[in-house]
Amino acid sequence: MFFILLVLLLTFCSPPHLFPTVACLRLCPHQCLCYEHTDLVDCHGRGLDHVPRGLPHGTWLLELGGNNLSEICTRAFTGLWSLRVLQLANSQIQDIQPKAFFSLSYLEKLDLSWNQITSLPADFSSSLSAVRELRLQHNNLYHLSAFSFEYLDNIEKLDLSHNHLVSVGSGVFRGLSRLRQLYMHNNRLAVVHQGSLDMLPALEVLQLSHNNISQIDTNALASLYSLAVLALEGNNLQHLKFKTFISLHTTATHIQLAGNPWSCDCDLHRVFSKILHVRHLHIDDYRNVTCHDPPQLAGSSLAWVDSQLCIAETATVLVITVTVLVTVVAAVVMAERNRKRNRGKNWDTESQNQSQSPPS
Repeated sequence: MFFILLVLLLTFCSPPHLFPTVACLRLCPHQCLCYEHTDLVDCHGRGLDHVPRGLPHGTWLLELGGNNLSEICTRAFTGLWSLRVLQLANSQIQDIQPKAFFSLSYLEKLDLSWNQITSLPADFSSSLSAVRELRLQHNNLYHLSAFSFEYLDNIEKLDLSHNHLVSVGSGVFRGLSRLRQLYMHNNRLAVVHQGSLDMLPALEVLQLSHNNISQIDTNALASLYSLAVLALEGNNLQHLKFKTFISLHTTATHIQLAGNPWSCDCDLHRVFSKILHVRHLHIDDYRNVTCHDPPQLAGSSLAWVDSQLCIAETATVLVITVTVLVTVVAAVVMAERNRKRNRGKNWDTESQNQSQSPPS
């Protein structure tokens, strides 16, 4: 019996002088390295086309990045109840089947970045209530289901940057009460709709730079009571509404607005002037906010021309006002002259009639 056990140990264990940390008292897929004291399993870049079987049940960190997995099948990680970190970055993943992460109720970090995922199943998060960080950047996501993130009760960081998202529907992030960082830069978002960011009371960082945003609904940001950083640079904003930002009831919010095609006029100057005088709002890159229109101001800093915008507009208004007044006065004078002239003619006519009439 002892001889048989010894043979089994030699079969499944690497020589200690080669891999002194390799676990020898448990099975490990031959494509991977299993580290005993850290409960780490390293299967990175092994050309795998599926999640290997026989992974140790006590695995704490599983590295599967750099493979050719194509899809994550249903219950692909069954039995890994102790898993805390799952790395699946850059593994050519295109599809995630329903209940793919079933049983991973203790998972805290899930990295699916740099894949080719086009959509997430509605039950994507049903077993991921303990996840604190979810990385989905550099994929091909066009749409987010209203239910995909429903059970991410403890998530603090969500990265959706560098995808193809055109819009975010109402309720997609609803219930993520502990979310502190939301990254959606480098997508194709056109409008920040009211309701799309509701029920995110802990959100501190909202990264929306380098989209196609041309409109922010008046109350779209109103529920973000903890927002500290709002990045909107590199979008398609031409005008702003002061009410959109005054609705932010925060201690201090830093805003980035450079790199937009601003249409510089007196109204825009007034909006920025009001924002700059709100104690809890800070435009970090105001000196880099430049005009796109009118053509004669293209490339000019709004901070440099803002005082001139209203002066020019005021001068134009004054010129128009003076012109109107002069016209009115001239009309009144002409009317008075005509009235006097007509009265003189009437007198001459009466005098002439009196001189021609026969004596009685």
